Amino acid sequence: MSVRQSLLAILDQGPCYGYQLRAEFDRRTGSTWPLNVGQIYNTLERLERDGLIEKGETDERGHVYYETTDAGSAEVAAWLDTPVDRGQGTRDELAIKLAVAATLPGVDVAAVIQAQRRSSLAQLQSLNRAKYSGADGPEELAWSLVVDSMIFQAEAEVRWLDHTEQRLALHPQHAMALELSTERPKRGRPAKDSGVERAKRDETQAAR
Repeated sequence: MSVRQSLLAILDQGPCYGYQLRAEFDRRTGSTWPLNVGQIYNTLERLERDGLIEKGETDERGHVYYETTDAGSAEVAAWLDTPVDRGQGTRDELAIKLAVAATLPGVDVAAVIQAQRRSSLAQLQSLNRAKYSGADGPEELAWSLVVDSMIFQAEAEVRWLDHTEQRLALHPQHAMALELSTERPKRGRPAKDSGVERAKRDETQAAR
């Protein structure tokens, strides 16, 4: 998630100082993505350096207010108009963990999956309880949108765990195990030919 663009978008509604900006971010996200004050001010410094915001007035308590420049407002508009790019690769910790665990000799992957499923279901139940405990004001609506996203992700995670368990059940554990390779890798950057790119190339060749 882009904290930078989110804070810039909030600032585009009117001048804010650091603590106020953090409070406004929390109001709009239900504190589901907690930010510390240091992160707020580091982001403000970078935005000011890039010419997207500028310092405005200072109140009697010493709070320095920031406001967007024309370039900052244009950046906000561009961000809102541009779809989020999920990318082709994955850095999902759970997916990587199970992919590695499935290839390690002696690891009970089924037990790893079962432990994760219990945790995921507990999280899903907690999210569902939280979802229906609030009122229907603007802040609650914004918060519920984030919670809904987390619920859908948790549900998808449970389905993926079921799918993974079924797939691995078709393969004996010893057949999945990978011993350390005796081939010495070459120094330098790895080839850019990712699994996604290979799959696309195979589809293209199959269509010819």
